[in-house]
Amino acid sequence: MPIEQNPTVRRRRLGSELRRLREGVGRTLDDAAVVLECHKTKISRIENGRSGVRARDVRELLNLYGVDDADIRTTLEALAREGAKRGWWQDYSDTLPSSYADVIELEAAASYIRGFQTLLIPGLFQTEEYARAVHSANPAAIDPATTETLLEVRMARQGVLEKTDPVVRVSAIICEPAILAPIGGASVMKAQLDRLLDLSVRPNVDVQVLPMSAGAHAGMSGPFIIFGFPMVGDTDVVFLENLTSSLYVEKQAETDFYTLVYDKLRSSALDPEASQNAIRQAIAKL
Repeated sequence: MPIEQNPTVRRRRLGSELRRLREGVGRTLDDAAVVLECHKTKISRIENGRSGVRARDVRELLNLYGVDDADIRTTLEALAREGAKRGWWQDYSDTLPSSYADVIELEAAASYIRGFQTLLIPGLFQTEEYARAVHSANPAAIDPATTETLLEVRMARQGVLEKTDPVVRVSAIICEPAILAPIGGASVMKAQLDRLLDLSVRPNVDVQVLPMSAGAHAGMSGPFIIFGFPMVGDTDVVFLENLTSSLYVEKQAETDFYTLVYDKLRSSALDPEASQNAIRQAIAKL
């Protein structure tokens, strides 16, 4: 039996909110199915993010659930429309794990991306040669052709830095070891730090270095990324990744905690100007 791919980010988030609204007014799956003239299993699949739903069907469900808030209605109808769109990354569906495609979709939809990295330069800032060196160091590295495809995708992802509608603000806190380790050798690392320095002066990019002298800090549990979205009422999503799996945190109480940790890290890190000086010093040592 084939393994069903993970639902898209938009579908999952839309379905979760529709379920919350339905349960909040005591309606059943059968009630929703009557309105859409379908079987209740379709409603279940919509709520689990396994099936798409038309914007007009979302409107009918929101009417049933008594949702009058214009912002909520606009947000959820927009998620339904966006969920039907095809992203550029889907051209690589035969290569990309579904969890990686979800991250790309989050990046593409976000208006504010905040990331904390302990040992690496963030993916959106990596040069191709630096990314190749990182990938090659993995003992589970795959065949060269797939590697090149993944590098092509990594470079394409960086197009979000050029978006104008909306302009995407990217804020990164990078632990000092990440700018000191000569990944790929001195020349590769120098090019990477030059790239990081160039990006750090862009109006939509903030880079802060967390120095080792900071000692214990709020991010010692590991890296994370917080995605914020332009639609009113749309909650943040936190992405966590380890060697063999990934996790999305979407409950507001939990995402608020990561925001608090990020703010604490910003306070512990060097300010943007001092961070640029730290990057220049790292370049000088290569």
